[in-house]
Amino acid sequence: MDLIVNGQYNIGHICTRQQCEQGRADRLAFRFISVQRQKIDYSFGDLDRESNRFANALAALGVGAGDLVFTYLPKAPEQFFSFLGTLKLQAICGTLFSNFGEEALLDRLGDAGAKVVVTKKSLLKKVLRIHDRLPALRHILVVDLDAHQSGTVLSYPLLIAQASDDFTAAPTAPETPSVLHYTSGSTGKPKGVLHVHRSVLHQARTAGEVLQLGDGDLFWCTADQGWVTGTSYGIIGPWSLGVSQIHYGGGYDAKAWFDLLESEGITVWYSAPTALRMLMREEPALLSGYPLPRLRHIFSVGEPLNPEVIHWSKSTLGRDIYDTWFQTETGGIMITNRPGLELRPGSMGTPLAGIEAAIVGSDGEVLGDNCQGNLCIKRGWPSMFRTYLNNDQVYGQKFRDGYYYTGDTALRDPDGYYWFKGRSDDVINTAGHLISPFEVESALLEVEEVAESGVIGAPDELLYEKVVAFVSLHKQYRWSRELELKIRLHVSNRASSIATPQEIILVDAVPKNKSGKIMRRVLKARYLGLDTGDISTLEED
Repeated sequence: MDLIVNGQYNIGHICTRQQCEQGRADRLAFRFISVQRQKIDYSFGDLDRESNRFANALAALGVGAGDLVFTYLPKAPEQFFSFLGTLKLQAICGTLFSNFGEEALLDRLGDAGAKVVVTKKSLLKKVLRIHDRLPALRHILVVDLDAHQSGTVLSYPLLIAQASDDFTAAPTAPETPSVLHYTSGSTGKPKGVLHVHRSVLHQARTAGEVLQLGDGDLFWCTADQGWVTGTSYGIIGPWSLGVSQIHYGGGYDAKAWFDLLESEGITVWYSAPTALRMLMREEPALLSGYPLPRLRHIFSVGEPLNPEVIHWSKSTLGRDIYDTWFQTETGGIMITNRPGLELRPGSMGTPLAGIEAAIVGSDGEVLGDNCQGNLCIKRGWPSMFRTYLNNDQVYGQKFRDGYYYTGDTALRDPDGYYWFKGRSDDVINTAGHLISPFEVESALLEVEEVAESGVIGAPDELLYEKVVAFVSLHKQYRWSRELELKIRLHVSNRASSIATPQEIILVDAVPKNKSGKIMRRVLKARYLGLDTGDISTLEED
């Protein structure tokens, strides 16, 4: 199957119209299954028409190439129609996690200069509360609103009903901007990771070569479309190959998940290590009643996969789990375990052909086998991000001597397998989501009782890392259970529920160096009972 036809790189076109032109108009694109287990099937023809209507609706609102359109939705069919329709128009689609709070929304929508947000009534209040601080935001399209509320708050169903289902994407060059995801750093605001339509080359390749998707498969990627896995492998990769998917509107539920795997006949399943570790804790009898005869492969992504999970899956489910590694910035799988490659539990696997990885020392020297250092990728792969939006300087700092510095540390064994060792910064990887300690610290300081805050990630058997917050209070306040609940609720509302600390520890003062920088390594060492190392730069009490 030719992926690029007549030089057309448009992802929206490739995932819909091109599939119809290649004879798949009546093939199932996806089956949406609600929490109540109601099912709606959409063919590739349906996907094409609905995304066409969205593209036309946007055009009627004055949206054009290069404009920023964001989805802020729970899992829903409109997520896919709006994502692909935006790309057909050559506008840029950003996706936001539905659990984001107001500050997280404001940071991302404000930085991007978002022109349109697609959301739901249950989330509308959050958007409206920050609307006056978003001067570029012109339209809020609400997917479950029957009538327009104002010139700004519009009914998505009404706009779609009035739009034509005939739209042809203009010829789209490979370097045309496409998808925007925000990722957290250890300091400062989230950074907008901008991709281009060329990324489809790598996403299609890895969907076929790694996930081994093809005709006759029914694929399930459990990731939310607010994150890169949910777009690269819940939308672009499989649909660029004409592969059928299911999308489930609910969250983790062991029985519901295994009911779906069994009754739907899923053949390839892509999930997160945290979910798989949660399954390990379920009663074995719950899972033993599901033979899953059609399930060929299980893959995981988001954080390192413990060897114990791989052994559990082999003994309980009779299947290997293949761990994959990539980042928001890489846009697609780079280093991976995969069928046909000897599985070494605990390893990241090996780089794909054409992907040149290296372990690089702090001095820029490429290191040999069994040496721990910075995990780097030779620049130039098709799904490589093209910039951090409005932040070219930081983008440039991620590249040295032709290598992209991932922020991860690893080592390579003599057989070419890579082994993850940790982050080279303070970013917290909790349940596969990267959390900025800075964002959580900032939210904590908004609580009037909190004088200082410091946040770290600590090892956790289930989440890989948990968020641990250290707070000191203003002198007039005292710690209480009520204050703890107030803090947790505030962080959840301002940042996200995922960023809410699992532990809050009261301290007299948060350690800082003499320039005022929070000494997170000192907090972490104290929490873990380790040597704090050199603290000569610590602020004197």
